[in-house]
Amino acid sequence: MQKYTILDIIQNKKPLFSLKTSIFALKIPYCGQKALFLHSKNDKKMKVQIINKGRQPLPTYATPQSAGMDLRANIDEPIVLHPMERRLVPTGLYMALPVGYEAQIRPRSGLALKHGITVLNTPGTIDADYRGELMALLINFSQEDFVIQEGERIAQMVIAKHEQAEFVEVETLDETERGTGGYGHTGVK
Repeated sequence: MQKYTILDIIQNKKPLFSLKTSIFALKIPYCGQKALFLHSKNDKKMKVQIINKGRQPLPTYATPQSAGMDLRANIDEPIVLHPMERRLVPTGLYMALPVGYEAQIRPRSGLALKHGITVLNTPGTIDADYRGELMALLINFSQEDFVIQEGERIAQMVIAKHEQAEFVEVETLDETERGTGGYGHTGVK
């Protein structure tokens, strides 16, 4: 296999890797600058077992680069969420995530902006060993009632890899520039 330096890549637009990943250089128009881009051709998606006891379709990604999938309300009748009221909203979905992954239940930005509806414990965590129904804990922070309809997109779910930690007790921690500076220690400007 032919090897190239980063300079070769930038000057000649040659790939650094072949099969799964390639790095290529492009000259950015109008500014005369060159930039490196990493492009992955790995299309493999993690398989997640899911049971749909609801009336809604399975969650899907809205676009090829979406991080989250919309969850829909699976309810027999509309739910009226009064100002400052919180409610668990069922989805009809049950799933088994692989070990080392979690599902994060997050607010939908449009519901938050337009109606003051958010996920109260955001992000809500669905652990890999949980087998109950996925539900979204919603709260209405607006001054008006909000009606949740059957099939309405109520939250989004992001599947994320995580690590488990093992604590090691010590007497002192290493010194850092920040130290114990907490909330607001860097100011507002």
